[in-house]
Amino acid sequence: MKFTDGLWRKPVGATFIGGVEVVEILEASKDALEYIVAPRHVASRGDTLNSPLLTVHISSPADDILRIRLEHHKGVADKGPHFELFPDGPPPTPKTSVSTSPDCATFTTGALSVAVNTTPRAYGLTFTDATCGAPAFLCGGEPKGHAAVDVPYHHTLSSMSESSCMSALADALPRARHASAAQRVDGGWVRFMLAEVTLSVGETVYGLGERFGPFVKNGQNVGIWNQDGGTSSEQAYKNVPFYLSSQGYGLFVNHSEEVEFEIGREKCSKIGVSVRGERLEYFVIGGGSMKAALMNYVRLTGKPALPPAWTFGLYLSTSFTTSYDQQTVSGFLKGMKDRGCPVRVFHLDCFWMKRYDWCSFSWDPEAFPDPKQYLADIKREYNVKVCAWINPYISQRSDIFAHGAERGYFIKRTNGDVWQWDEWQPGMAVVDFTNPAAADWFAGLVTRLLETGVDTIKTDFGERIPHLDVVYQDGSDPVKMHNYYTHLYNTCVFRAIQAAHGAGEAALFARSATAGGQRFPVHWGGDCESSYEAMAETLRGGLSLAASGFAFWSHDIGGFEGHPPEDVFCRWVAFGLFSSHSRLHGSGSYRVPWNYGEDAVRVTARMVRAKLRLMPYLYAEAIKAHETGLPVLRPMALEFPSDPATAYLDRQYMLGSTLLVAPVFHATTAMFYIPAGKWTCFWTGEVVTGPQWVRRESYPIDQIPVFVRPGSVLLLGPENVDVPDYAYAEVGLEARLYELTEDVEVKVPTGKGAKWAGAVKFGTDGSVKADGVKLK
Repeated sequence: MKFTDGLWRKPVGATFIGGVEVVEILEASKDALEYIVAPRHVASRGDTLNSPLLTVHISSPADDILRIRLEHHKGVADKGPHFELFPDGPPPTPKTSVSTSPDCATFTTGALSVAVNTTPRAYGLTFTDATCGAPAFLCGGEPKGHAAVDVPYHHTLSSMSESSCMSALADALPRARHASAAQRVDGGWVRFMLAEVTLSVGETVYGLGERFGPFVKNGQNVGIWNQDGGTSSEQAYKNVPFYLSSQGYGLFVNHSEEVEFEIGREKCSKIGVSVRGERLEYFVIGGGSMKAALMNYVRLTGKPALPPAWTFGLYLSTSFTTSYDQQTVSGFLKGMKDRGCPVRVFHLDCFWMKRYDWCSFSWDPEAFPDPKQYLADIKREYNVKVCAWINPYISQRSDIFAHGAERGYFIKRTNGDVWQWDEWQPGMAVVDFTNPAAADWFAGLVTRLLETGVDTIKTDFGERIPHLDVVYQDGSDPVKMHNYYTHLYNTCVFRAIQAAHGAGEAALFARSATAGGQRFPVHWGGDCESSYEAMAETLRGGLSLAASGFAFWSHDIGGFEGHPPEDVFCRWVAFGLFSSHSRLHGSGSYRVPWNYGEDAVRVTARMVRAKLRLMPYLYAEAIKAHETGLPVLRPMALEFPSDPATAYLDRQYMLGSTLLVAPVFHATTAMFYIPAGKWTCFWTGEVVTGPQWVRRESYPIDQIPVFVRPGSVLLLGPENVDVPDYAYAEVGLEARLYELTEDVEVKVPTGKGAKWAGAVKFGTDGSVKADGVKLK
């Protein structure tokens, strides 16, 4: 949201109440620093009249994390919902201190400090981090950088919430006035709370969820509002009000409703954050580096569960609108097996249920007359796990609709009617997860599905959640619930799987998310087209999501919409198998490789085998992600923050700490950047010395640039392994050493939870000492 009209003017009709002077410190202790700010200089008693005040409360929930709460009118009820903070358990009591002087008050937690300028007419904040010794500047705020702003309603019509289909389509609008947002003229004024921080020279900003536009967010306006809009626009399925700065800090806005970020756009040297209402709360998160700030953010909002090792194998889907029944499914699995492309998870998309009935949780009896027996048969014959599609919407034609409606399990309109519309499914209702009985009912339906032999669930949708003219059972604010809904949905399903299969066996394949959603992996990138451009935007989404604290991520190999040419399919297969999780899935066409040619079959087989051999490394990296929050697929800028060439790299990534992966976005030409050091090609053993850009013409269709970091050791599984979940320490691992300059110890996981089977030590003198691990 923009609150200025260039350098000097404000929009016509806007009222801007910006803090310029601290007039009183209310508390200065190791627990908090609280003060009030006036929007003008207070020189006399007369200046205290007819003037609003802003209250600022600064505290710390944990070392290196500062909480800043800005309030105008405190009497406004906060109905929630609220993000769950520190869900993994309370942190240790932070080491805090406070100091004051005639012109400054400073609050410190760990190595992170905020200095408040209390000089008349000079209110501002300065955030510094002393992790590395001398305080390093992170960001700051200037006079009027904290503000309450009233703007005419029509100025808000470009917001994501106002321009989405949930504010425009007839069925989504209040029954009393079927009018689009553009037609409304009685909106009055809308109050926003605003906080601005500096955007320094050379600073780059990342994150804000899974965003498919430019990876670096500088120059963008980003609205945090979940939408079902594919991967080709500013809309996003996974909106997270957290950004990560190259200055070595993160900023998390603790609001589940729409949050708007102006990142060097309204003001080139500022990042503006605004929400509607009377209060704004945000956290400035330090730690001394981008990695440390990201780990501290994940500590605040929740660490990811560790997915079972079998989820790292290849998922094969029926696709969406294609025809599939038992015979088709069996043919897919046999074809993959015969061609040396082992599938570990078979996914049944929407039409395992009858058309018009989604989500009934009832198998289509014509396509699957005995689903329990059939799933048992394919699991036994092809050694696969089974994934089934669901969503939180219930068609009125399904046999469970009446039951849910009678018991109040659906979101209601303010007049008491069930909220329904005809988008997606006819007469579709939305489950109200704030109602404990509704959540238990839905979990029971999931459990019934699991009992037929399903192992994991694709939790699709959850973005088009109504916010106008609706009420929730627990009284939650519908606007705040719009983004948060997906968190309740995925929590419900994940816990149902845990209860049925055990904590170590739970995994989702989720599309929508918000802050904290990383706790329930895996997430995939949504509906993309079948082109190199879509492949690139998909990767940008994954990199942005990684910078938002999500450790495990996947995407639709080959694209979802359309039928990819063979070269696109081959390049995307390589990218997909060198992601943490890998799925073949389409819309109107099957993604089995023989549909695309012999090269596609050969490339798929090679990439699947490579990933399976890499599982001792990949699962070790997964455990580290589970324990620290660092993503498996991570931006180059996160791994090499001191290398300026990495700041804008959005076509390559690190897969864990050791492997550099650069997908090829062209039929023949590959181009990538190698950081400093001697990096070794995973496929050929070629050594490339960086820093340098590399361009390769006629790049082999059955390769993807994968380079191993100098000073590393890879332990590879057997060449004939056909599942990802094998006993890594017992099979005889092949050791590959890469440019060792010091001794290296490599830990090997058991493959069953976050447990280690043993370790192998490699000396620069050629010595090898294995403890609990069998080597080839």
